Amino acid sequence: VCEQQPDQTVERLGPALAAAVKDGQPTPAGLGFARACGVAFTALGQKDGKLYFRQSTPGRPTTALLPEVFEAALKRMDEHVAKRMRWGDGDETFVRPVQWLVCLFGGEVVPLVRFGLTADRITYGHRFHAPAPIALASPADYETALRTARVLADPATRKAEVRRQIEAEARKLAGHVRITDALLDEVTALVEWPVAVIGHFEDRFLALPPEVVVATVETNQRYFTVFRDAAQTQLTNAFITVCNIESRDVAQVIAGNERVIRPRLTDALFFWQQDLKQPLEAYGAKLATVTFHQALGTMADKVGRLRRLAVTIAQALGVDAAYAERAAALCKNDLVTRMVYEFPELQGIMGGYYARASGEPDAVAQAIREHYQPTQQGTPIPATMQGRILALADKLDTLAGIFAVGQKPSASKDPFALRRAALGVLRICLEAELPLDLRALLHTALELQPAGARDAAMLRELEDFIFDRLRAHVLGQRVEGREIAAETFAAVRALGIPRPLDFLRRLYAVHAFVAEPAAPDLAAANKRIRNILRQAGTAPDTVDPARFEHAAEHALFEAMKTLDARNAQTADYRAQLVNLAALREPVDRFFEQVMVNVEDAVLRTNRLALLAQLDRLCRSVADLSCLPG
Repeated sequence: VCEQQPDQTVERLGPALAAAVKDGQPTPAGLGFARACGVAFTALGQKDGKLYFRQSTPGRPTTALLPEVFEAALKRMDEHVAKRMRWGDGDETFVRPVQWLVCLFGGEVVPLVRFGLTADRITYGHRFHAPAPIALASPADYETALRTARVLADPATRKAEVRRQIEAEARKLAGHVRITDALLDEVTALVEWPVAVIGHFEDRFLALPPEVVVATVETNQRYFTVFRDAAQTQLTNAFITVCNIESRDVAQVIAGNERVIRPRLTDALFFWQQDLKQPLEAYGAKLATVTFHQALGTMADKVGRLRRLAVTIAQALGVDAAYAERAAALCKNDLVTRMVYEFPELQGIMGGYYARASGEPDAVAQAIREHYQPTQQGTPIPATMQGRILALADKLDTLAGIFAVGQKPSASKDPFALRRAALGVLRICLEAELPLDLRALLHTALELQPAGARDAAMLRELEDFIFDRLRAHVLGQRVEGREIAAETFAAVRALGIPRPLDFLRRLYAVHAFVAEPAAPDLAAANKRIRNILRQAGTAPDTVDPARFEHAAEHALFEAMKTLDARNAQTADYRAQLVNLAALREPVDRFFEQVMVNVEDAVLRTNRLALLAQLDRLCRSVADLSCLPG
């Protein structure tokens, strides 16, 4: 760290001289600028016809700046800590009680004062293994001194050590440990000197679905579960926990961890057994007592809408709707089971288990299990067609309903996770390559809502919201070595393409086309054509070649006919745009040799019709006038 900050130079432009000085005397505006700068009016200069102030001050020593930096850092931390603690007799709060402060600059102590403490060079290591105070000679000693005192101060080092130890313990079991980033980060933050140990629970708890055991062990106890296989489908009765101490009696530590986990798993097993006493369908009656949204009715009402939406989507895809409708009828029933009440994060997953146990077809059970997917960015979409249909129905109903009642997301708040729902809809359509018309589906979803705005304006707002998520999703992606540009997206969006899959294929085609040498010239020509047509008002649909006066008109017309015929033979948007590049020369010659707005009304109308047809060709894949050129 530099010992002193660089010299500071402040420059400010003030009011114009005409407003700052009148009859050789400073005006109130000029005097006000001088006061704002903290100097007399005579100390101001002039620059570009305005009052000018420039002041250089020497940089302050780092030791003098550190207290300010410290306070600013604490303030930023407070903004991101939802719950802070108060301890002792003081009123100050922090994420945890602060027992000492250390601040060194080189060998010098910087006496920061906070939390009723004054910084010194004394720190402490592990509370049990090395409780004696440690005097630091310099900052460079900090990490080594703490490691000697059984504290891994660097979070990245500590995280790597936690991972290394739990993976080593799993190898002793010939198993595969389940490690999530969230749990690994939390455990890393809970320990200073990690020591991994293995514990076990009774085999009888393996009768539970693995997800239930994982939720109990990970969420409640911060333990790591162990599976027999790398795919993590066969759970073992072992778990790995990370202690913050090297115990002299490890057996007691293990027994304590096993004792704590037993009642939780016992409760889970009880919930599972009780829930299985009746079929999943029987739970549906209770949904009428569960509110989905005050204006949109109960969960039973939502299920009714999901059934109709699922049938609509299945029919649009040419899929038998029976399984999708049955899955929609049952998909929310697990919300009123004991297990999901205790573990809300298992909704859908437990529904799938209960559906299988009730004798429902595998397709129905799997769709119920998958219908909340994707749960967040990067997680998989449903693997089955019925799961995809049901997931789309659920997300589209929520989007339509919440928008209809006027509770769309704000810039900072999205309590119904509508952005995530919209992105989920898009990912399912794109990754599963479903050629669905979102506009039509949103129209159906809006019509099914019991309240709120359901008109054309709301439909446009919903569609714009979803395609805005698509814009954020694709912009910046590197395709063929280049990032997709905003103008490329705008060119496709201008056509109002309602099918995300079709939209993406057009987008990739235009992205490739903009690298063609002809692209900027055609874009510029299309802009010119659009301006001419806009000024003319309307243009006829048909062109009469007999009224052409110039060879350039004939050449452009024939090139357009050839292009039309070639593009009719391919559905490949990229090939269509490559074909379009052949129009560059005839278009250039046309504008060089032909005057469109001539006095002869018949000739003018015919040429406008020719340009109108050319404009339609330029918008067959995307609106080329939106591209740079």
